[in-house]
Amino acid sequence: MQEVRKPSLTEPFAALVFKIQADQHGELYYLRVYSGQVKANSRVYNPGRDAKEFLTKLYHVHADPSNKDALEVAYAGDIVAATGPKESITGDTLCDPQHPLLLERINFAETVVSMSIEPESSGDKAKLEQVLSLLAREDPTFRWHVDAETGQTIMSGMGVLHLEVKTHRIKHDFRVKARIGKPRVSYRETLRRPVRLWGECSRLVGGAHLSAKVELALEHLHGPQPVTFLNELPEAKRASLPAAFLAAIEQGVRSGLSSGEVGYPVIDVCVRLCDVFVHESESTDVAFQIAATEAVTHALRDNITLLEPVMHLEVTVPEQFLGPVTADLQARRAEISELTSRGNLRTIIAQAPLAAMFDYADAVRSLTQGRASYTMEPRRYAPAPDEVLRRLLGQDA
Repeated sequence: MQEVRKPSLTEPFAALVFKIQADQHGELYYLRVYSGQVKANSRVYNPGRDAKEFLTKLYHVHADPSNKDALEVAYAGDIVAATGPKESITGDTLCDPQHPLLLERINFAETVVSMSIEPESSGDKAKLEQVLSLLAREDPTFRWHVDAETGQTIMSGMGVLHLEVKTHRIKHDFRVKARIGKPRVSYRETLRRPVRLWGECSRLVGGAHLSAKVELALEHLHGPQPVTFLNELPEAKRASLPAAFLAAIEQGVRSGLSSGEVGYPVIDVCVRLCDVFVHESESTDVAFQIAATEAVTHALRDNITLLEPVMHLEVTVPEQFLGPVTADLQARRAEISELTSRGNLRTIIAQAPLAAMFDYADAVRSLTQGRASYTMEPRRYAPAPDEVLRRLLGQDA
């Protein structure tokens, strides 16, 4: 339900956390106050996380972040900094607990590059995890996780430079000694052809026999879309299926799609629940979750298309270097869409796979005697060449 909230002092308080600045001494939350007013030492509500926060101090900030003036109250239209929140991250809403309101979320791009990071000593492990969590809170385009199979800590971001900046902060600002692995591409997977099949759970768990069956239909969605789960059971079964079983089936589906055949998340897929078999005494939510995950696993076997991140690239070069730079881009599987001129400078607009662009900064510097400049940002995911998939599956000849 939408609600109109005027930028007035008489309206209930609502603000957006648009930035978090983290250092060894704590976190500073930058707020844009859209309506109402808020005082220091007051409680506010984060509706997106269903959490109550405490704003201990408010500050008027200047260009120099170290130059802060304490405030007693912030009003609609103000941009202020605050200390105190524990749960909120960049993009969250803070509002009056008696008048909850969720402002439009900030959409952040998917991460495209990953690196491993390990502490040099076991004593730094807990501190490294704490720092990584802190950096992820202030920057939603930076993520990290521990690989369940290898035990490695993996950090992901928008590019090599992005992760290099984070690494510099970890080592120099937070003084954590760490070893960094080579960058690697964050691929995705999607379904190659539609499939409809049953998944079954029939096993002993903790001395009890579990039994359940689900029929799923999976198909590829064209265009960048999240995983979609649809309940298309016949009306009679839809009414009789307990809500806990339906939730378990969806959880099992999403769990199965979180890691595809190669190990990357599966995207752009629609999953339809077509039928279920419920055993009167042996069906549980755990049984249905296992059955749904099994169905997804079988559906993906030998049936995935590997997707690679494609970057939008703009390269500005003097005219005499246009030929070598263009040839180098084509060798990197780049698709040049536009070429513009401004005096003696030429700007090449292209899209190129990230996997071929890791060393581009050095290459373009060498080709142009250091006289080129370029920008690169994630644009979309596109099917990767078959040889990339074969290499990841260990099927190279």
